[in-house]
Amino acid sequence: MKTLLYTSLAIAPVLAQAQQASYHLTVKLSAAKTPAKAWLVSGYRMTNQQVLDSASLHHGVFSFSGAADESPVKATIVIDREGEGLDHLGKKADSRVVWLVRGHTRVRAMDSLCHAMVTGTPLNVEYAAYDNTVLASVAKAENDINADFAAAPEDKKKDTAFQHSLMTRYKAIVKHRDSLTRAYIPQHPDSYLSLSLLKELAGKDIDVSTIEPMFKNLSPRVRSTPEGIAFAKTMDEVRNTSIGGMAPDFVQNDVNDQPVRLSDFRGKFVLLDFWASWCGPCRAENPNVVKAYEKYKDRNFTVLSVSLDQSGRKAAWLAAIKADGLSWTQVSDLKFWNNAAARQYAIRAIPQNFLVDPSGRIIAKNLRGDALEKKLEEVL
Repeated sequence: MKTLLYTSLAIAPVLAQAQQASYHLTVKLSAAKTPAKAWLVSGYRMTNQQVLDSASLHHGVFSFSGAADESPVKATIVIDREGEGLDHLGKKADSRVVWLVRGHTRVRAMDSLCHAMVTGTPLNVEYAAYDNTVLASVAKAENDINADFAAAPEDKKKDTAFQHSLMTRYKAIVKHRDSLTRAYIPQHPDSYLSLSLLKELAGKDIDVSTIEPMFKNLSPRVRSTPEGIAFAKTMDEVRNTSIGGMAPDFVQNDVNDQPVRLSDFRGKFVLLDFWASWCGPCRAENPNVVKAYEKYKDRNFTVLSVSLDQSGRKAAWLAAIKADGLSWTQVSDLKFWNNAAARQYAIRAIPQNFLVDPSGRIIAKNLRGDALEKKLEEVL
């Protein structure tokens, strides 16, 4: 008997740890009707969307469970009431963001996730409060814009002034959301949600001078999480290519497999441009770069383009250079996102560019459209 008792006591902590290392999510929709299906999706409606799990409605409840990583995972519950399938659900699909964390998270509503009550795990309760106070007002404003566009006559929808007015309203919404988020983060320094929001606020092109002080105001516990450590490392990498710093030198082969160094262009203003043949926004921006190059190439200015094309796709890279009329020096190691120069410059999205002065110092970043010509007119 004692042996059994000792054994039970010995394995109890192990069982408790195993239970704590799992997430449990129940979604109760009292008025939902079968057959209905719920999807648990990471990166919902993004290019990196990944289905994590799915569940059928059973007695008004969708149930999910799985292994919980040390780091919380942000996911979206998406309800499919008509059996359309995830890929066919539109923008108005009933959905709600949750965090997959250790413990039991409960989501309860009559029929729609929009008005659900979230209880259980602290991070999800906190996110629900943030959603209700910040995101809900933003979502309403976005819906108003979409409704105004949908209600407009077809000829008005094509009117550039009308489109510009809607875009102006949308930018104002984003600015308001960001201001609320900036206020939220310092009020919750010991929250993992604050770190997540700070990373979203920073975006792909981090302004270290603005973001780093906010990061340092987070608690040591939050900063020492794996995500906090990784984000600090990313800021260190970005700092190396901040405005005012010396542009890191590198060497890559051109289209003829001849090595080219950034320092080969010392003495000139150089637009260091990161792009790829497969990148739609890059291709759309290329005409602006061509225009600036043709206008200023005889005034001590040139362009050095680094392509994030892939191994085995050199022909596509060369074809894009020809099609877009890119007559300046082009280099690439054809390693996609692992391009050595791109990693050196902490490139996490393209297009991105850096304007380097004759001494090799970075004097501007991400000059697009008319901004590139304006800057060049200023310095040349």
